[in-house]
Amino acid sequence: MIQLLIVDDHPMVGLGTKNILEEVTDYNITYLSNWQQVIQDIKKKTFDLYLLDINMPNCSGIELSKKILLTHSDAKIILYTGFDYSCELNTLIELGICGIISKSASYQELVINIQAVLNGYVMIPREMLIRSLPSNISQGLLVAEHQQQFSQKEMDILESLAKGASNKEIADELFMSIRAVEYNLTKIYKKLCVNSRSEAVAKILSNSRAQF
Repeated sequence: MIQLLIVDDHPMVGLGTKNILEEVTDYNITYLSNWQQVIQDIKKKTFDLYLLDINMPNCSGIELSKKILLTHSDAKIILYTGFDYSCELNTLIELGICGIISKSASYQELVINIQAVLNGYVMIPREMLIRSLPSNISQGLLVAEHQQQFSQKEMDILESLAKGASNKEIADELFMSIRAVEYNLTKIYKKLCVNSRSEAVAKILSNSRAQF
């Protein structure tokens, strides 16, 4: 059975999340509000996933993540937040955070993120990812979305394309087959009037420059 630890200094939020997840999953869920207790517990028990409130007094979710990873270097951690941490996204990923999800997300989204992280994926909100990209690329993506009416799936592929991901990496990241990625790339190239991935990225960049 999956062992999940929720850490939130607000019992109403933490226990509420625990109760909802217990209703829709078969996870064995522990809730703690005190970071010192977390440190004591992880010395005796290993959890499959940690869901941490990022904004806790005395020891933030980020600091607690560091402490957990010192004890369990392969720990899978999702940060649960009501704030925008786009500017720290690279730092969080380098630290070893496996996911970030908004406290406003539905329980269905939360479960999907948890299951994906348990399966080895890193889950980052699309809006946060775009904001964390270099401004010329993120602006180009937004302009392309407005001008070309790309689907959500096509925008996700474009984001991965801009980061230099291969077709296999895109397929793994977006839970698609390689054939589906190739099919969507063909549609993207047609909308951008280009013939290759390098031309597609160049077109995105030119879209951003045209706005200034």
